[in-house]
Amino acid sequence: MNKKIINQILVVKLFFTGLLFVLSTVVLYGQSISDIQNIKVDNLSDAQLEQLIKRAESSGMTEQQLEAMARERGMPATEVAKLRQRINQIRNKGSVTSTSPSQNTTEREWIKTEESFFVEEIEFTEEEKKIFGFSLFRNNSLTFSPNLNIPTPQNYILGSGDQILVDVYGASQFEYDLKVNNEGLVFIPNVGPINVAGLTVEAATARLKNSLANIYSGLRGTSPNTFMQLRVGNIRSIQVSIVGEVFTPGNYTLSSFASVFNAIYASGGIKKEGSFRNIRVYRNSKMVANMDIYDFLVNGNQSANVRLEDNDVIMVPPFDKRVEITGPVQRPGLFEMKSDENLQVLIKFAGGFSTTAYQNVATVFRTTEKEFKVENIDSQNFGNFIPKGGDNFVFGELLERYENRIQVSGALLRPGTFALEEGMGINDLIKRAGGLRDDSFMNRAALYRTRPDFSLEVVSLNIGAIVNGTEEDIFLQREDVLYIPSIYDLKEEYYVIISGEVNRPGAFAFGENMKVADLVLRAGGFKESATSSQIEIARRVKDDVSGKLAEIIHINVDKDLKLSGDNAGLTLTPFDHVIVRRSPGFQRGRLVRVEGEVFFPGEYAIAHANEKISDLLNRSGGLTQFAYPKGATLIRRNEFFAGPSDNQIKSQNLTEVKQNLQRIRRDTSEAEKILLSRIDQKISEKGGDLSNKQGGLLIDDFRKETIESLISENDTLNRDIVKTQDMIGINLLAILSNPGSEYDLIIQEGDILSIPKQLQTVRMRGEVLFPTTARYRENGRFKTYISRAGGFTDKSRKKRSYVVYANGDVKRTSNFLFFKVYPKVEPGSEIIVPSKRDKEPMSIQGWLAISTTLTTIILLINNLNR
Repeated sequence: MNKKIINQILVVKLFFTGLLFVLSTVVLYGQSISDIQNIKVDNLSDAQLEQLIKRAESSGMTEQQLEAMARERGMPATEVAKLRQRINQIRNKGSVTSTSPSQNTTEREWIKTEESFFVEEIEFTEEEKKIFGFSLFRNNSLTFSPNLNIPTPQNYILGSGDQILVDVYGASQFEYDLKVNNEGLVFIPNVGPINVAGLTVEAATARLKNSLANIYSGLRGTSPNTFMQLRVGNIRSIQVSIVGEVFTPGNYTLSSFASVFNAIYASGGIKKEGSFRNIRVYRNSKMVANMDIYDFLVNGNQSANVRLEDNDVIMVPPFDKRVEITGPVQRPGLFEMKSDENLQVLIKFAGGFSTTAYQNVATVFRTTEKEFKVENIDSQNFGNFIPKGGDNFVFGELLERYENRIQVSGALLRPGTFALEEGMGINDLIKRAGGLRDDSFMNRAALYRTRPDFSLEVVSLNIGAIVNGTEEDIFLQREDVLYIPSIYDLKEEYYVIISGEVNRPGAFAFGENMKVADLVLRAGGFKESATSSQIEIARRVKDDVSGKLAEIIHINVDKDLKLSGDNAGLTLTPFDHVIVRRSPGFQRGRLVRVEGEVFFPGEYAIAHANEKISDLLNRSGGLTQFAYPKGATLIRRNEFFAGPSDNQIKSQNLTEVKQNLQRIRRDTSEAEKILLSRIDQKISEKGGDLSNKQGGLLIDDFRKETIESLISENDTLNRDIVKTQDMIGINLLAILSNPGSEYDLIIQEGDILSIPKQLQTVRMRGEVLFPTTARYRENGRFKTYISRAGGFTDKSRKKRSYVVYANGDVKRTSNFLFFKVYPKVEPGSEIIVPSKRDKEPMSIQGWLAISTTLTTIILLINNLNR
């Protein structure tokens, strides 16, 4: 055969082999607890099996229970045996090791799948959620797995496949490991075969003891010296059949300890059409049990949950009668009823009434041969009324009203809700509420009364007269609400305001006889920047129609809060606004920085308001011999610079004072402790205050908001323009030659004067073939440097090219007639070549529109020529 054909066949075989492996892996890794019977143990790696054991242990399951679960789910006996063998092999190697980080991806994916192995949730339909008991066997956290770690019950019936362990101890000692064969016999050396099939553990113990007494005579007599104990080791598997209304009817291999609940759970649970109260178990064609699951759900009794035997048949028939109960009961839903059970039993199944239920009457909606009908059942007939299939019982709730409630609110010591008693009046209600407060308004109160037609009536009262007995008391009725206002409820809340140079400006509660000094004290005292003279008080104007808006009062208060002047005895009135001005002679220290080629670079305090760049250069020692004046730049903060406020600066300085105090001495004196306490309080007061922006003006904030709004409204604006500092191009040579001229700018706080060394390079950026930096050449022109960068690209916008000079100035290319005049290049310059805008190609609709227009024009011209 052709070698090429053989290779192609091998490739095809390898492809299908890989595909089969992938499919088998997907099937294997997609398993869940509901289809464990499909897992092939041979396909599991040791790491995967270890993780399975760990998951089982974390869920509270032993290895035996895991095997029992596998059998209950229908895993073949051969696979269960392999599973047990593999687990024993892993145990013999050592304890289950933790998953190493080097575990391969496939194993990790399998582990991830196993996380849902025990917590998989089943979605229920709305009808299934209402069926009482439906979720019992559809709940993965409740497996009903038989407990294999308990002593074997004495009534356990032995059968083929059971392992019997017989311990002989006392005067004679021996251990027998026996297995019941298919004929129901166990073989004991020197004794022979003994039939134990069908015997209980108790009966088999007696039979084996009688047989072993032929060897161990000490087992006989009233005072034996030899004893025997029988235990069941590995239990056998049994096969049962589940038929009827279950999700997966069929034959199941279960543990011989399994009960009816185990079998139902293995079959996936009872369907919504199945009965929960008439589950029958047949053994040898005879019914041996009839189980009612409601007895377990309501009473916790599972005596009818019998242990199954080999070849038992479990029958789950359809339900006979199911009714629904809704309303304020503990467990509303659908319940299965037997023929002799009444409404009282149904209410018990529903957990009884809730606290808001109206229990006197039930409404039932039921069917007749032709239509629906409604019946009402009184509470005394609940025990006699027999529900019919399809009935829907509805209970109502208590009315949201009170038969004897009255309420009182307002200026009383204990306002609230009280019970109405016969003959109770206003005075009685006030006494119940603890009496009137001293601030109560005695002249008028309101009694809100609900009329029989549920309309509202307001009764005006003179509380003072009723309490004093000068007016007749009024008797209260159900749902009356009495409101007695406070004198403060009837007037505006008084306050005063202080602003300006105080430590805690704001609004404060007004007090009678309050003076300006008292208010300054409440505001934390003056700041260092405050002026004690000409403090201004703005007072509201009343009953003045001349157009006057406020009365302005000036008062002098010294730093010790002593009043002086004509208004020394002035007291504040409600809503006064006290304004403390800043002292005109107070100036906070403002700093600028000089960097680069000067003799004394660093920070400098601004000495005068009109100090200029030339003055700053003189203070810094002047330029060094390496300075490049043409490249000097002034960096200045703009309105977007968010500097610290005065209060934040104070907080930072106080923090440094505190740290230095603690650093100098380990043991502090009493005075130092008090000082530290004061500093901590000041820091907490000033640290979070962002007001009083350092050096800021309102116009700066307005300009900032305007720019931000333009950017948000116009997407074409470049957001890079929003910077906190600007670079201002200055002409330092002109400043040095003519100090004080128009080139000599006044310096501001935060300015940085940067003077570079002699620059010797030129940078090319943008639409050039090779953006680079080149050495500066005297008399070198714009195009010379462009050619050193490889020239313009096809997308370059030559006429928009510009040069950024070292000092921050910018100059763009200009046009003269048909010629481009490129800017001059100096040391430290940067040449920027922008790119052309991308043009969007014309759409098909555009071309069609143009062609249609041209065709129309041609036709018009043709018609005109005719």
